[in-house]
Amino acid sequence: MVKLPLVLASQSPRRREILLQLGVNFTQISVDVEEVPLVNELPAAYVCRLAEAKAHAGYGRQNAAVVLGADTVVVCDEQILEKPESEAHAKSMWRRLSGRSHEVLTSVCMYNGEVTALELSVTQVQFIALTDDMIDKYWLTGEGLDKAGGYAIQGMGAAFVKRISGSYSGVVGLPIEKLIPMFDQFDITYWCQSTKNRALG
Repeated sequence: MVKLPLVLASQSPRRREILLQLGVNFTQISVDVEEVPLVNELPAAYVCRLAEAKAHAGYGRQNAAVVLGADTVVVCDEQILEKPESEAHAKSMWRRLSGRSHEVLTSVCMYNGEVTALELSVTQVQFIALTDDMIDKYWLTGEGLDKAGGYAIQGMGAAFVKRISGSYSGVVGLPIEKLIPMFDQFDITYWCQSTKNRALG
């Protein structure tokens, strides 16, 4: 059986869209990796560990030649802000981020059964001052429920962002500037090498 060139070990539609944008042939799967920080684990170590665990967990699935794993976290005051668990939790995070800068860390890992390549993207994001009305209305959109930090920079949450320093695509979920050298390393074809621009699954 011919091996698939790339398997994305994530069900994220944002990551899927980035790979499609780059013209990569891939299929998409979900993997079961526990997303809980270890005791005293730093955010960078945490996000890198999860990306690697997802890539390794996806290997052997769908007859993959190479697996791409990724993980994203929002960090404020050295504390990881995961996906909101409730309305109160989401609103408390947005009030905490209001008018301030925070970090978005995204790690990407590629694994082919022998070689593991791991990269980390760190982006500074500054929010405008958020009013209670903005916070209440954003909650009603439901947009941030499945996203680290509770917001989507590529969606309506863009209205919260005053400036960024670093990788926009890294905040979305896959830092393109980290991916391209990894594609070259693992012989993954992207748009300038191929006219294919669709996902297989």
